[in-house]
This record gives sequence, C-alpha cells and structure tokens, in this order.
Amino acid sequence: MELAINREYVLNAAKELLEFHSPSGFCFEIMERIRKWAEEFGYDFDTTRKGCGIITVPGTGNEKVIGLTAHIDTLGAMVRSITDKGRLKFTLVGSPIVPTLDGEYCYIRTREGKIYTGTFLSTSPAAHVFEDSKTKVRDPQNMEIRIDERVNTKEDVEALGICAGDYIFIDPKTIITESGFVKSRFIDDKGSVACIIGLLEYMSREKIKPAYTVKIFLSTYEEVGHGSSYIPEDITEMLAVDMGCIGDDLNCTEYDVSICAKDSGGPYDYNMVTRLIELAKENDLSYAVDIYPYYGSDVGTALEAGNNIRGALIGPGVHASHGMERTHYDALENTIKLLYLYLTNQE
Repeated sequence: MELAINREYVLNAAKELLEFHSPSGFCFEIMERIRKWAEEFGYDFDTTRKGCGIITVPGTGNEKVIGLTAHIDTLGAMVRSITDKGRLKFTLVGSPIVPTLDGEYCYIRTREGKIYTGTFLSTSPAAHVFEDSKTKVRDPQNMEIRIDERVNTKEDVEALGICAGDYIFIDPKTIITESGFVKSRFIDDKGSVACIIGLLEYMSREKIKPAYTVKIFLSTYEEVGHGSSYIPEDITEMLAVDMGCIGDDLNCTEYDVSICAKDSGGPYDYNMVTRLIELAKENDLSYAVDIYPYYGSDVGTALEAGNNIRGALIGPGVHASHGMERTHYDALENTIKLLYLYLTNQE
C-alpha cells in the first residue's frame, strides 16, 4: 500500500515524546506539546479534568463518532522515604521490571520544581564489599537511590527540598538507529502516540478527512488502571493503539502491526477485529494476530467503566515490554497505515 508517510517526521516525533518525563499523573508538560501538534494540524484540542487530552478530527459524516485511544503516561517511581544515610527508598508507579532498574540513572523532581540526578542501586552494590552483590533480589525492598549530591544523612536530603511523594523519572535512554530501530524505555505507549501524530500530520498535509468524526483520547493514568474510565459520551466505538506483544507462541515481530483478538480482559469485538484483519490483508501490510496473556488496554478500562461501545486493539510490535524496549520504524508505519485504512474505509 502506497501512503506518503513522512518517516523522518514520525521518528522525530517518537524521539521527542520519549524524551519527555511523563509517569502516570505527571503528564502536564507532554500534553502541552501534543496540544501544539494538534493546533499545528488545525484540529481542536481539549483536556478532561484529570488531564487526558482529546483531539477532534472532523469527518465527512457525523452519524457516529469513532474513538482512538493511546496513553502518554509511562512507568516511574516516587520517593517513599529517606534513609538515615541519605539514600532514597522508592515506590513504583506502574509495574516496571524492577531488576532492569539496577544501575539506571534517574531524576528526582521536588514539588518546587528542582531536579536532582541519581542512580537506582541494590543495597549491596559493590562486588568488592558485599558477598551477596550478585545474588541479592532486585526489588524495592533491597534497592535504593543514590543522589548525586553531598548527602550523608536524612537531614541533608531534606535540606535539598526532597520529600516523600516527589516523582522519580527513569532515564529512557532513547536511541534511534540508522537501520530504523527505536530503542528506549516507554515505547509503551509513546510509540503508538507517535503513530497517531504521524497519521494526523499526513491527513492534515493531504487534506484528508476520515469517514466519520474521530475523537483521539490520550489518557494519562493507563499504567495504573484508570486511564479511560471516562471517555466522551458520543464515542460509539473505540480502537486502542497500544504496544503489540512479542514472545513465546506469539506471531508478532518488531516490524508488524499487531492486531489483538483477546487479552486478559477477554475478547475484543469480533467484527472490528475481523475488519482490521481484512484491511491489513487486502493492503499487504505486515501484520500479526495474537492473544496477549498478561495485558489490559484503555478499551478494556472503558468497557469495565460501563461505556456503551465496542472496541478493538492494535499497535506496533514492541520487544521487552516494561524493560528496555525496542521496536522498528516498519512497525510504526504499518500501524499508521492500518489506522488510516480503518478510519477512511467505514461502512
């Protein structure tokens, strides 16, 4: 399928999104960037009371409203307490794979907006000192954050303005390779948001309208379970754009758009899934159909909240979810194309 997607624009958008710090509940800054994109493309932008974004794309028909949803919030941490030696104990925001945090750089943001750097470490961090340095379980009970300041006591840390409840941002370490790989934390789900930005850029540039009005709902609390518990009442069906799973007995690769038939919340709408498969097949997209074993989406949350919608889920294939993730531009492009086909080929 020929579609003049701007590869450089999509990858630049992905890099910019990934470099924003936006753990669940701290999405103000990134949402303002998305607002600017929407306005550049000529689309209306609104926010809900809890900070979710809504971009409205007028369609050629108004008989129904199609919802797209992706989440801009990521995993992260918060300061739980300060130790007597001036280290930080942390509580998780969402569910990162904790052992992958050992040795990772981070940023501590105070309520006053000051930023301090630090490192996640085991409480037995030195091989030359601790016999259990290699075997100690890496979990929040056995880990702490070393702050890059001259601190030796709890009082030293408090003097910096750091206290319980301050956000801890994990360094995403974003790299885009010449061969098209995107390596970073939090491609779940900023890779999908980049797909939506790329789609909007294309439709705005080419002056293309979807078949029906589309409302793009960008949630800010997906990683903690209530991202889309509220959605606009006029949405009649919702397509979640979230990462595709890669692993044992799954078909998806880092080059595919994944179509999910069922996740841990149950099966998605049969007719929507069938239509997505037909469009992918008819247009020679690289796609996979899979069952996600340990997964929930914003569509599932919207359904659980009682919204009278039907729903489906697609997204770019992402390797090593909730750890050091990776995808490829091809997966982003295949996702953009399937979104375009679905929105412009409505019955």
